[in-house]
This record gives sequence, C-alpha cells and structure tokens, in this order.
Amino acid sequence: MIELQHISRFFLVGSETVHALDDVTLTIHDGEFVAVMGPSGSGKSTLLHILGLLDRPTAGTYLLDGTDTTSLDANAVARVRGEHVGFIFQTFHLVPRLTALENVELPMLLASRPPSERRARARELLERVGLADRMEHRPDQLSGGQRQRVAIARAMIMKPTVLLADEPTGNLDTVSGRDVLDALAKLNAEGLTLIVVTHDSQVGGRARRRITMRDGKVLDDVRA
Repeated sequence: MIELQHISRFFLVGSETVHALDDVTLTIHDGEFVAVMGPSGSGKSTLLHILGLLDRPTAGTYLLDGTDTTSLDANAVARVRGEHVGFIFQTFHLVPRLTALENVELPMLLASRPPSERRARARELLERVGLADRMEHRPDQLSGGQRQRVAIARAMIMKPTVLLADEPTGNLDTVSGRDVLDALAKLNAEGLTLIVVTHDSQVGGRARRRITMRDGKVLDDVRA
C-alpha cells in the first residue's frame, strides 16, 4: 500500500519558490489502477517521481508497504526502489544493439542473477505481452507498440509490486496504444498496482480511479 501524508515538493527557481506539490495526502491500495491527470505543470510528473523514489519530498511522509521511505539513506532507497517499483516511460529507453529478449533481461543481468533464471523470466514476460515471435528482434525491427511492450516486460522482470507509467501511449498510434493498455490492464488484473500519468482521456477512462491535479494539489479523486 502507498500512503502519502502531507507531501510537498518545492523548487527554488532564481528567487522564486515553485510549489510542484503542495500538501498532497493520498492512499493507494494494492491492486488499484490509478490514472493521474491534469495540465502541464500540475505536479503529476513530480508526484510520479516521488512515488518511484526518484525524488524526495521537501516535506511530508511517504510510506511504501509500511516502510517510511523519507527516512532512508540513498542506498536503502535504491534497494526499496529495485524491489518494489517498475517504470515505463513515453520514450522506450531500449538499448538499440540488444534484442528484445536481451533488453528485458538487462535488470536481472545488472543484479547478477544467473543466466538461466533471467532468460526464462524474460521469455515468460515477452510471451505474456504477446511478443513470443519477436524475442530475437532488435528495437529498430519492432513497431512503436511492440517496443513499448518490450519496455513493459523489462519493467516487470524484477517482480515489482507497483508499476509507474509516464504517458505510456504518448508516442503511439491508436491501435498500438490500445494494445499497450490491454497489456497493462492484464497485469493489473493479476494484482499489480498500476499508476499511470496521462493527458489522454481514453487512457484515463480505462482506470478505475482518476486523480486530477492542478497547481501541485489534488483537485479531484474519483473512483469509477
């Protein structure tokens, strides 16, 4: 479970203080599918970075599965992030010279997992996202939707409890975007907590909970 208690994030730009997040309190339960929506500058990307332990709040407390992450040192934060959080971005961040299978394996390789374990896990995930016949293809041999599904499989390789997606369909056509959303919805249906930042109302419409932000605050929080 995710608990944000009075989270604020301030940045100093010149002599001006910018309130990227302003006293945000939220609880997100295990297995929820949440869309975070709002205009540019509303604070939704800052919220995602804090949820993903890529940034620290200026004030407030962030509990992830009962752990107070705001009290951890950098090494502990990295460990918790690696154990609990997967990321998907608008740009796929795949390594061009690696095959789809090798890209998915990469986090387990960096974690020094045995080759047989990481290869079996990567194959399983690529099959689950519908790419059983594309495992040996490099990114430049895949469509945008297929590359994003490789990115989803890579994000899942370490078995995270929370998957964070930042505009995951922003660079895709309608059909490819729908395929990616279907893959994400399937993972959520299996129990994964899914939090998606999006401008797209169709993406937001797939979520069972929609949080709307403006000026660093939660403006609305609606469960479908």
